[in-house]
Amino acid sequence: MIFITAKFRVLPEHADRFIEIVGDFTQATRDEPGCLWFDWSRSVAEPTEYVLVEAFRDDEAGAAHVQSEHFKQARRTLPPYLAETPRIVNATVPQDDWSLLGEMAVPGQG
Repeated sequence: MIFITAKFRVLPEHADRFIEIVGDFTQATRDEPGCLWFDWSRSVAEPTEYVLVEAFRDDEAGAAHVQSEHFKQARRTLPPYLAETPRIVNATVPQDDWSLLGEMAVPGQG
């Protein structure tokens, strides 16, 4: 799978409603057949920072995502809400779901 984590620093005046701002883009991406997950989190330490954790089935699904109309629209509409260019880590991982964190295994589960 293609595993991506991106950090978005949002302008302070938009930080509280950023999830609403990216709502249509998020749903359209989640509806893509090759999308495994597309999850936003807000930083506890930096309230203007959002972290996006996303995964796509393979290179083909990742390419379809960046060629989609909703991605092209997000490229046009999201930058005015951002304080800086988002930062990203992108890797190909030889799995298709989350692994269990064995070091913190809950007794009696998994």
